[in-house]
Amino acid sequence: MTDQTALQYTEEHEWIRVDGDIATIGITDYAAEKLGDVVYVDLPAAGSTVTAGTVIGEIESTKSVGELFAPVDGEIVEANQAVVDSPELVNSDPFGEGWLIKVSTTSLPKLLSHDEYRALTGE
Repeated sequence: MTDQTALQYTEEHEWIRVDGDIATIGITDYAAEKLGDVVYVDLPAAGSTVTAGTVIGEIESTKSVGELFAPVDGEIVEANQAVVDSPELVNSDPFGEGWLIKVSTTSLPKLLSHDEYRALTGE
């Protein structure tokens, strides 16, 4: 289980874990719960360049389709094929096996702490 207090968050309900210049990104349990049962995930390919704030993929559930935004500038170094093959991982383990992408980045935007994110979502 990932320590959620050690992560950083966006207002678009994504979490970010930074290790050196690699940012691992996923959606929060709050977002997964609001989406409902995830049935399809479309992620950018490794090698793609992403710009913070732009749409880079989508997550479809039985209730709706949600857009995935890049929270950082950089290059995709890995997309989680396990989530593409088994989209339900986003619901069952959003902070672990349900991660979405890894991005090589040189800078991070202003992100929310765990407490700031919890205040945003009213949790």
